[in-house]
Amino acid sequence: MNENIVKRNDLLSTKIIEGLKSRNMSGYYAKTKEEALELALKLIPKGSSITMGGAMSAHEIGLVDALQTPDYNFIDRDKAEDKRAAMLAAYDADVFLSSANAMTDDGILINIDGNANRVSAIAQGPKKVIFIVGMNKVCPDVDSAMKRARNVAAPINAQRFGLATPCAKTGKCMDCKSPDTICCQFLMTRYSRHEGRIHVILVDDNLGF
Repeated sequence: MNENIVKRNDLLSTKIIEGLKSRNMSGYYAKTKEEALELALKLIPKGSSITMGGAMSAHEIGLVDALQTPDYNFIDRDKAEDKRAAMLAAYDADVFLSSANAMTDDGILINIDGNANRVSAIAQGPKKVIFIVGMNKVCPDVDSAMKRARNVAAPINAQRFGLATPCAKTGKCMDCKSPDTICCQFLMTRYSRHEGRIHVILVDDNLGF
């Protein structure tokens, strides 16, 4: 990565972490994917029950693979026979893994969901929520973060899932009401009333969409 981008990210990460702290959330900064993985594993005690939303970033740092050992009770909804039961298990899990579609540089997290299992678990249920967020998802304010979520993350995810939405064809949000839309629920996480519940690991890399 360009040294000027690295310097900028180092400085910006400090502001983001301060913003998260002011919102009763914990922030961490990892220079590499390997550091991010190490940080995440320190936050997850062995023996924990763990579920996740569709967090590509957690896969990209190797966290999902690392948790699929007898040391952890990782509930993989993609491999579960009863996917609904696997999703419902998230609400009583020790740890829920997620990423963010976007976040502001003062610590507000933006997420959009189709089935709402991810955003609802972020909002309430699991004892601990760990976000893995690449610095590519950081935006200067809520408006730009929402635009990123709708015009970058949503179209790419719609294409990834092979959905017949207008954004999958045009590459930008068309504010649709398609049966396939994944923009059903919008969650803005601006404060946590439960200290120690939400943890955000920022990674100096381009992760997810």
